[in-house]
Amino acid sequence: MTSKTILAVLSCVVLGLLIWHLRWVLLVLFGAVVLAVALDVLIMQLQRRSSLNRPQALMVVVLILVLVGVLIAQLLLPELVVQIQQLGKDLPQLVSKISSMLNTDPRLTELEKTINGELNLDKLQPIGAQLLGVAGGAANSIIQLFLIALLAVLLALDPSSHRGMVLAVTPRPGRDQMAQLLDHCRDALGGWLSGMTISALTVFLFTWAGLVLLNAPLALLSALVCGLLTFVPTIGPTAATLLPAGLALLQSPQLMVYVLIFRLVLQNLEAFLLTPLLLSKTVNLLPTVALMAQLCLGALLGLPGVLLALPLVVVLQVVMQKVIVQQVMDQWT
Repeated sequence: MTSKTILAVLSCVVLGLLIWHLRWVLLVLFGAVVLAVALDVLIMQLQRRSSLNRPQALMVVVLILVLVGVLIAQLLLPELVVQIQQLGKDLPQLVSKISSMLNTDPRLTELEKTINGELNLDKLQPIGAQLLGVAGGAANSIIQLFLIALLAVLLALDPSSHRGMVLAVTPRPGRDQMAQLLDHCRDALGGWLSGMTISALTVFLFTWAGLVLLNAPLALLSALVCGLLTFVPTIGPTAATLLPAGLALLQSPQLMVYVLIFRLVLQNLEAFLLTPLLLSKTVNLLPTVALMAQLCLGALLGLPGVLLALPLVVVLQVVMQKVIVQQVMDQWT
């Protein structure tokens, strides 16, 4: 091995270690980029229909988003608070009902005895420390969200300067290709965000309407959870169905079956019709790739990694297509 090869290997190792130690900083930065792209889409739409410059358009967009958030909070928050309080009362009843159902099957009774035998006082003592850890993690998440929002506003305020900074550190022969790559990544990410936002809003409204028609309990809260978890494909919609199905079980098993059928139909329509239609002109993610990305980033970074897995895969897919495939594989002789 030559000295240049050894130096290159050592540089890659040091760079990898640096990225690993700064993974949370990079995660916050990427989250800010995703939010900045979402703001940029709205800013460009506003600038096309007005004579506002970018700072003015950004201020208008942020103001509109704040006003819409306040309006939605005024309309939905009182009902959500009531339903969350009701959920706290219903959960013990749901656990009791599931336990009674387990007691009807002898095989499940043995399982319940085994579980109850393992839950002794000595094993329950560390729960207080775990709760403190959860509280600390929640505070840390709030700080991270604030930093993401602040960085996103700064990025959206002057994206050309940040884009120029990336181009400046790119070798001169590759600057045109880097500029095109940044444009493709921005278009793909913006299209994915727009499509998923419309899909999540549609799922929220239809789930709310369907659960109300079925007289399911806590319809608004369940619909909100289902809509938000639409941004986590494959895993999210399935996990979101557990809440309305469990709450419906408190009333009757028949209602639970109706809720499961309704959510199954709606989930398949969203996954196989609505989302592909919205994303057909921007990005097409394979379900296997999306699921593996969520599992890998979830194992490495926890919940934030799961939430940002899909935007990251969108960007990496563009990089793979434009760089690895077109510039390397297609040129292979």
